[in-house]
Amino acid sequence: MSDNAPPETAAILELEILVRHLAEELAGFRRRAQVAEARLKDVEGQEAGMASLDLAARCTELEHENERLKKKLDAARSRSKQMLDRVRFLRQQAQGAQTQVAGSER
Repeated sequence: MSDNAPPETAAILELEILVRHLAEELAGFRRRAQVAEARLKDVEGQEAGMASLDLAARCTELEHENERLKKKLDAARSRSKQMLDRVRFLRQQAQGAQTQVAGSER
């Protein structure tokens, strides 16, 4: 650039250089952002895969717990039926004894 060039031309050239550098810097930022987004998608995909594995493991765990609780419930049901049968038997015994006492008093 010569000393005879009008000051506006020098300012325009300097502005063009600044804009070019800014565009290059912006392109670099854009590339970095795209790389970061790609990495983020990979990480989110892995987390989603791990979450589904965790969910499957939790589901299996709950199914086992459900089976264990069903067995406990069946055992409790059986014991309560036995107790009810005993109570009925004792009630019949008591009623039979009352009937014999009432019959012998007559």
